[in-house]
Amino acid sequence: MIKVLFICHGNICRSPMAEFVFKDLVKKAGLADKFHIESAATSTEELGNPVHPGTRNRLRREGISTDGKYARQIRKSEYNDWDYLIGMDSWNIRNMNRIFGDDKDGKIYKLLSFAGKSGDIADPWYTGNFDDTYRDVLEGCEALLHMLISEGKVY
Repeated sequence: MIKVLFICHGNICRSPMAEFVFKDLVKKAGLADKFHIESAATSTEELGNPVHPGTRNRLRREGISTDGKYARQIRKSEYNDWDYLIGMDSWNIRNMNRIFGDDKDGKIYKLLSFAGKSGDIADPWYTGNFDDTYRDVLEGCEALLHMLISEGKVY
């Protein structure tokens, strides 16, 4: 089982979008039983809140539900529980390193790095553009799944 945790600042916009997009991709690929996928926040600001309406509405247009998801914060003790700890932007990565300490096992990644890009996924909380965020999240998630399949980590 491959364990993937998507992480952003509040766990109401980008990381739950990535969580549910990736769940949808692996389900469509017939690989859902090979993965455990969740998302979390680096901050405490949104703890217990549901997914942002903009994310819910954007994913609903793709036939993807976020029902039952509420924001939670990552804990230092979780480092060993996950194979991939995937942040949405450089600030997320910085905060993940602060929370987890040393990334001794090389588990921390930025989502767009799987698509060969160094950029950040813009936070729609500030931009209001959930379509652009969806496009970038989908690109990163598709590239992640392709990499895992092509490297023989899932079959």
